[in-house]
Amino acid sequence: MTAQTLDDLLESGVAGRHVLVRSDLNVPLEDGAVTDDGRIRASLPVITALADAGARVVVMAHLGRPKGEADPRYSLRPAAERMAELAGREVRLAADVTGESARQEAADLADGGILLLENVRFDPRETSKDDAERAALAAEMAALAQGSAGTGAYVDDAFGAVHRKHASVYDIAAELPSYQGRLVTRELDVLSRLTGSPDRPYVVVLGGSKVSDKLAVIDNLMERADTLLIGGGMLFTFLKAQGHEVGASLLEEDQIPVVTEYLRRAETGGCRIVLPTDIVMASAFSADAEHEVLPVESLTTGTHGASALGLDIGPQTRVTFGEEIRRAHTVFWNGPMGVFEFEPFSHGTRTVAHALTEASGLTVVGGGDSAAAVRTLGFEDRQFGHISTGGGASLEYLEGKSLPGVEALERPAADAEQAGA
Repeated sequence: MTAQTLDDLLESGVAGRHVLVRSDLNVPLEDGAVTDDGRIRASLPVITALADAGARVVVMAHLGRPKGEADPRYSLRPAAERMAELAGREVRLAADVTGESARQEAADLADGGILLLENVRFDPRETSKDDAERAALAAEMAALAQGSAGTGAYVDDAFGAVHRKHASVYDIAAELPSYQGRLVTRELDVLSRLTGSPDRPYVVVLGGSKVSDKLAVIDNLMERADTLLIGGGMLFTFLKAQGHEVGASLLEEDQIPVVTEYLRRAETGGCRIVLPTDIVMASAFSADAEHEVLPVESLTTGTHGASALGLDIGPQTRVTFGEEIRRAHTVFWNGPMGVFEFEPFSHGTRTVAHALTEASGLTVVGGGDSAAAVRTLGFEDRQFGHISTGGGASLEYLEGKSLPGVEALERPAADAEQAGA
């Protein structure tokens, strides 16, 4: 069954109706201020489209992992304030999730009004493994939308959360007529192109700290991509599997057999694995650490010997990776090439980002740290074909896993009613 979309809902008319919208506002904060508003900006088009059409919009979202209880450090107030600034209109914030404040604020909403509920993860039932507990919370959420003569609706526009079987993502779809938001629709369209019949050459760039976080996606994409470029902390497990000494660099010894098998498959199959040929080795994990460039065959022969650790790919590798990316007609990138937060070790990530802006085909930045990196380094979203709002969700899709939030929107009505029982 194909999910109904936001356009279907708008065509049916939403003026005067309460519409629950699950958005992804899980933004980074520093000293109580939003440091990267990319997810807020991505969420606004659906919220404002509904408000402009006269809906009474009730937004649900999470931030961080507050462990099922109210914690001021994880309040959505900074997100609400930033959303109001960007939207140029009032965004009210309830003091709770489905309690007295949420009920009163939802009842008081006028046509075109926007209400943000407090962090849904302040309620332990949101992430409960108990189906009945999640269903009970979902019923309370749905009740917030029933003030308009029972004509409420639900829109899931939080792609970054669709891989979670949570009350505000999965169970709520059994309580109200449910629709797929434009952001989710766009994400699924792009990701299906990456796993279907992508234009070739198809290059996948993988970085980040741990190879264990990427095992399933590597396994799946080796069957689809033409070339895998490996950077970040995970590269050292690959180098160790080739017999190189990596000093004090991040290493997952237990993953060496798996990585060795990937290298063997690459030699016999159609997918190439391209590893760095030089590394920026540092004396410590610090922005002002002494550092030098060494070939991968000699990473422990520099100034700091076996105590050195790799914090970025080297200049020769940057050239190679850039050339591979620019030749590609489809590129998917997930994970920084080094410690981009430290300027001396940001050049590998910057090179990859810049190369993506010069590639001629579809370029996809896979959310999470990659999305944060391109913005931190001064790139604009419009320079890339697509920046995903869901790092974990994107990877699980590319691994071939089902996404509960997407499945919930596609359930036939009878199944949805049974799931909510």
